[in-house]
Amino acid sequence: MTCDNAPESIAGPLLTWYDRVRAPLPWRLDPSPYRVWLSEIMLQQTQVETVIPYFERFLAAYPSVAELAAAPLDDVLKRWEGLGYYARARNLHRAARQVVNDLGGRFPDTVEGLMNLPGIGRYTAGAIASIAFGRRAPLVDGNVIRVFARLMDFDADVTTSAAQAQMWRWAEDWLPADRPGDFNQALMEPGRRVCTPKSPRCADCPLRPICRAAEHGTQAIRPVKKKAAPRPHYHVAAGVIRRADGRLLIAQRPLDGMLGGLWEFPGGKQEAGETLEACLMRELREELDIGVIVGEQARGGGSRFHPFLDHAARVRVCLSR
Repeated sequence: MTCDNAPESIAGPLLTWYDRVRAPLPWRLDPSPYRVWLSEIMLQQTQVETVIPYFERFLAAYPSVAELAAAPLDDVLKRWEGLGYYARARNLHRAARQVVNDLGGRFPDTVEGLMNLPGIGRYTAGAIASIAFGRRAPLVDGNVIRVFARLMDFDADVTTSAAQAQMWRWAEDWLPADRPGDFNQALMEPGRRVCTPKSPRCADCPLRPICRAAEHGTQAIRPVKKKAAPRPHYHVAAGVIRRADGRLLIAQRPLDGMLGGLWEFPGGKQEAGETLEACLMRELREELDIGVIVGEQARGGGSRFHPFLDHAARVRVCLSR
């Protein structure tokens, strides 16, 4: 593990570069706690370009944390539609209500206080505390890990707890007392712009003069990660259930599961040795306590492949009554 003789500081070249290339993102123009919090939650697992229009529409609908807290959850989920990872929206709503009801409408200004809010972990708390409140609070995400691993030519598996702890130590050691929020935002930029997972543009990187991986020619094999397990694949049956009066029935997903709180045509995963028709009848009996007659495959409802973060599903839709 090559982690000795770290540079004393990377703030100078990084901030000089950031001041030149920083984009006028909407949450940077007015870094209030509410706006920074909203942007950081949306940016979890989502690209900046995707977040910008959602952020602007969300602010137009809920200009303040009080207005977000007062909104029905279903409305919030509807406005989140298409952004994915819907637990973020539910936690956003819960956190807004906690800020309004328990904290007088004011966000905590420390990492510890922020981490008491739903949906906020160490990284998000560090981002809000440093950007919105000027606190000297470090942060580490996937982009930062990649930059640090290359900067230090770090040859250990970055997914281990020991490696993660080392990344956080570097983030804290290099974080300046002056402009901590700008530094943290600058720290994420090389990973987004130049120190990319594949084909890094080292000539454009502000840290190139002190980057050990660039010196040793090991950029392509940093960071080191253990090979991820293959995603499981499932076959799923879903039913379009039509009542005698012509109405279609939909079901709400459990709040504590994937896509929690959203509405769907009911169904579930196929078990070994089970036909999709039998799967649908069993799932509807177990989940909704109803019996159905499974009809033909829905028009246009042929098999569809849906990749998710931790699994993939092939869904077939059938008409039922």
